[in-house]
Amino acid sequence: MSTTRDGTLRQLFGANPSPSVIGAYISQVSNSWLNNNIALAMNIDIHPLTHDPTSAWKEISKSQRVIKINTKPPASDVPSNKVRVVCMSDTHSLTHHIKFDIPDGDIFIHAGDFTRCGKLDEVVDFNEWLKKLPHKHKLVIAGNHELSFDHTFTHPFQNASACCKKTGSTLLDEIPTLGNSMESLAEAVKTENIRQYLSCCTYLQDECIELYGLKIYGTPWQPEFCKWAFNVKRGEACLAKWEQIPENLDILVTHTPPVGHGDLCCSGVRAGCVELLATVQQRVKPKYHVFGHVHEGYGITSDGRIIFVNASTCDINYLPNNQPIVFDVTLPKGRTKDD
Repeated sequence: MSTTRDGTLRQLFGANPSPSVIGAYISQVSNSWLNNNIALAMNIDIHPLTHDPTSAWKEISKSQRVIKINTKPPASDVPSNKVRVVCMSDTHSLTHHIKFDIPDGDIFIHAGDFTRCGKLDEVVDFNEWLKKLPHKHKLVIAGNHELSFDHTFTHPFQNASACCKKTGSTLLDEIPTLGNSMESLAEAVKTENIRQYLSCCTYLQDECIELYGLKIYGTPWQPEFCKWAFNVKRGEACLAKWEQIPENLDILVTHTPPVGHGDLCCSGVRAGCVELLATVQQRVKPKYHVFGHVHEGYGITSDGRIIFVNASTCDINYLPNNQPIVFDVTLPKGRTKDD
């Protein structure tokens, strides 16, 4: 375990703390921390370097801690007073090639990019895979690869750019194929009411759900990347999406990482959202923030108050080699799994 500022948590938990151990500690101190920070301004400002997250993080990190946490799943059965959460992301229609078992748990979370481009057969195949999982509750959000879930692509005329309307081209002509054929992309965006084909899970799109007394919110948006699904411009447009996230969540699920946590690309640049980090730390304050998107950012970190989980299953080579990330959350006082 390493920190960017000091070794406080190293002293508390040793060299390789699990996310559940850190989570229990955070639960104990969260009320005190919230009370001590009640005067924090609720308005999030646009960072002057928002369009350059790499440079922004160099500045922001001077007052941040990033603690690396062991991704090894809990070795024991889940206690009766806890909920086990199993997280995956970015499986990209490669679930049939996964060589490891998916751990059992109470809640399964998939943080987006479950297809290559959102074609109907990809969605149906993913739904069949979900059906076989034993988890009582399965939560899914979309990512930038789920074109068929984004009305920008499925309702192209009303969302077309001025250039498209003038030349007669389509939105698909303006984006890179990312290894897909144009025929596949065209087929994906022609599918109507795609959400109905995810019948074996709860699909969250800017929505909140409460399970076992735990509040969980899911949203698919990310800073613009290749102009694919659920892309919005950095700065004000991204912040407008994050302002919809309610406060005091137990688990926040986004497709994009925040800047500084699980967002470092192999090129050395950071892809995370600056305003998402500010929103998460200053206003929303979830116990856990689960995401994917940046494959090489797989793993768990913490700032000492929030646990950040990049659950990308596929690695940088688009091979589904990364194990699911598992953590246990203590049930709220007075709640049981039978509620």
